[in-house]
Amino acid sequence: MRFAIVESGGKQYRAVEGRAIEVDRLPVEAGEQFNVERVLLMADGDDVMVGTPTVDGIEVKVTVVDHIRGPKIDRFKYRPKKRIRVRGGHRQQYTLLMVDFIGKPGEVRKIEKPVVEEKPAETEVVVEAEPEAKEKKQAKAEKEAKPKSAKSSAKKTDKK
Repeated sequence: MRFAIVESGGKQYRAVEGRAIEVDRLPVEAGEQFNVERVLLMADGDDVMVGTPTVDGIEVKVTVVDHIRGPKIDRFKYRPKKRIRVRGGHRQQYTLLMVDFIGKPGEVRKIEKPVVEEKPAETEVVVEAEPEAKEKKQAKAEKEAKPKSAKSSAKKTDKK
């Protein structure tokens, strides 16, 4: 698995081929491809290249998937006994980037996709409850309901 540490907007991100990363909003349209300029580290298995401060001759090609917004952060300032209540909020803007290629320019190789083991579909066994048990429950419910109604009617006749 080949990955690189790239810098965008003063922050460092771990870019893995075939996966997406969220970076701060970039002024690039969705669907465009571009190269990330600052590659700080590149690792391919046991082979690691560390830059001082950047690695020369390595490019990271990314495609802009979408511009998204992060979760809303609410801010509430409160001073008791002073009638001061200040409410505010913020939503950070992000750009979702899909990492297409990490390597030297002109290098041709297949991108390793994560191996997903498929398990055979298990058949579901549905065991239905015995119909006799359902009948017993219904009969019991009817028995409980009948005496209550008989007692209540008897009490009404006694009061008259």
